[in-house]
This record gives sequence, C-alpha cells and structure tokens, in this order.
Amino acid sequence: MQSLLKDDVAAPAQAIDEGALNELLGKAINDVGATSLATLVLIGDELGLYRGLADGGAQTSAELARRTQTAERYVREWLNAHAASGYVQYHAASGKYELSTEQAMMFAHEESPAFVVGGFQIALSAGRVIERLKKAFKSGEGIGWHEHDHGVFHGCARFFRPGYIGNLVQHWIPSLDGVQKRLESGIRVADVGCGFGYSTILMAQAFRKSKFTGFDYHRESIDAARQRAIEAGVADRVSFEVGGAKDFSGSDYDFITVFDALHDMGDPAGASRHILSKLAPGGTWMIVEPYAGDRVEENLNPIGRAYYAGSTLMCTPCSLSQEVGLALGAQAGEARVRSVVMGAGFSHFRRAMQSPVNLVFEARRQGES
Repeated sequence: MQSLLKDDVAAPAQAIDEGALNELLGKAINDVGATSLATLVLIGDELGLYRGLADGGAQTSAELARRTQTAERYVREWLNAHAASGYVQYHAASGKYELSTEQAMMFAHEESPAFVVGGFQIALSAGRVIERLKKAFKSGEGIGWHEHDHGVFHGCARFFRPGYIGNLVQHWIPSLDGVQKRLESGIRVADVGCGFGYSTILMAQAFRKSKFTGFDYHRESIDAARQRAIEAGVADRVSFEVGGAKDFSGSDYDFITVFDALHDMGDPAGASRHILSKLAPGGTWMIVEPYAGDRVEENLNPIGRAYYAGSTLMCTPCSLSQEVGLALGAQAGEARVRSVVMGAGFSHFRRAMQSPVNLVFEARRQGES
C-alpha cells in the first residue's frame, strides 16, 4: 500500500513503524467503508434492489432503476459501492452489474441459510441508543433489551433465522442423544427466549406430533411470534406466552431450548435452576451460544470482533440491567457456560457440536447422564 502519511508530517518523539501504521490506517478505512455500507444494505433490502438484481440477471444501473422504480443516479452509486465491497459483480465490457449465486443467497433471498442483512440491521439499530450507552459506560448501569430501537428486535430475528433454517433440524437436534426420535414420537417442548418465534415454528414444522410453547419477556416479540405461527399454519400446536427464563410457566417439559440468550440473562444460574425444575424425568436442555474460546486470545478474530462489539452494545448492557447482572457476554466460552449450568444442579453437560459461529451444548439432570 502506498504510504498514507504526508511527507511533511513531523514524526513524534518516539519512532514509529510507518508500515504498521499504514496497515492500521488501511484497516480503519475498510471499517469506515463497511460502516457506511450498512446503511446502503438496508436501503437495498427495503427498496427491493437486491431482489430486482437477482431476478433480472445482469443489468445496467438504468435497467435496475426501472425495474425497482428508483432513481438511476442513486442506484448507480449504490451498485458501485457494492461492487467495490465485493458484494456485486461488475462487468466492465457491458457496464452491467450482477449478483452471483452466493451473493444472492446473502442479500436477496431471506429463506437462505446465508442471508446476512439482519446483521447489518442489528449493527445500525444497536447504535441508536448511543447516548444511553455513554451514560452506562460512566455509571455501570444496564440497558434493558426492551429499551433498544425496534430495529434491534427485527434485525436479531432476521440474523438468527438463517442459522436456524440451515442447522436446527438438520444438525443441532440430531447431535443430541435421543432427542430427535422423541420429537418425532411427540413430546412437550419449551423454547425460552424465543423472540419472534422463528426457532419454535421451525421445530413445530419439522416435528408435527410434538407440542411447543415459546416464552419471552418482551411482549411485542410474543405478539409477533403469535402472528407468525398463524401464518405458518402451526398455531394449533404452538403457543407463545410472556415469561422470563426464571419464571416461565408449565412443567414436565421433555425438551427445553435456549438459543443465543443464556449470556444475555442477568442471572443465568437462576435461570438454569428454573429450567432444571421444569424438565421432565429424562428431559434434555439444548443451549446454543455464540462460538467462543475460553481465553480472550482465542477470540481475537473476525467472528470474535463481531460478537464482542455486539456484546458491548446489547448483551452486556442487557444482563447488567437485570438482577445479579452476571454479564457473561457473547464470548463467554464453554468453560463459563459449563460452570453456570453444572452449578445449578445439572450433572450432565457436553458440547454436542459446533460450527464457525455457534456452540451447541446438551444438559440433563442428575442421574440421567
């Protein structure tokens, strides 16, 4: 990279490594571009630009603008920003733009297991409480999940859903000892911290003899989940109720799930004890958490960067807003999760499987290992 430093800039008293500095500046410029692109991603999603490009094949900016009823000059700049990011292909000879199959999976097809738009939506929406966050940094107080911009709720639902589509029924549940067969035969399931209910509904669609109840303390999410269950045609076997991890109702559940939520809880140990009390004999608890090593140095990578940033904005403040406020964080790692779960009275805990972005744990009560 050509030097980004001006020749006439005076060097500080301590000698600097110009190569290292320019490398850091290059990373920062890349991040500035990525931050700006996040807004463009949401514009493209909401105005149908990705879908128009995917459906119409290679197009000029004028052709895409006509297809989506947008202004060509804006669309041209939007396309070039994406092409420079590697998210759209540009054919210089024809002046046309195109989405590859993989790019379309990421941006145009919401049913794809690789759809990433929700992640950009979270990143933009989480920062909208920046004034609260600055105060929290000073005071140490928490920020409740319900206090965030609504884009966070929608973004999280859209961000996690592709992982559920691609993994929940195909890989995560089969990795558990005997759970899939029981689900096929018909059992009672509680999905704790269900949000908009995507995980609950996917399980209900796959296992039609079982009955499911989704719980979340956020009423607006429960209202949305109920509507989605009706639209999916599973409302006869799926119900959604307002309830927290330490007080959700019912008993004798054969299978309890918690997806990407244990680390958000103020008292995950108390939640674990409540879950233990709600499991039927022989029941299983599946815990899905963000992928993380047990040591900080293991997480200093692009996945860790995304999770640590999200944890600073949302997960840690959420936990600190609740009683106990343990604040495990989104990079808690297996050892800390194991300690919480085993300390609550579970005697069986194992890593059932992992992916580049998730850890899947299996827990059962004493005497049922």
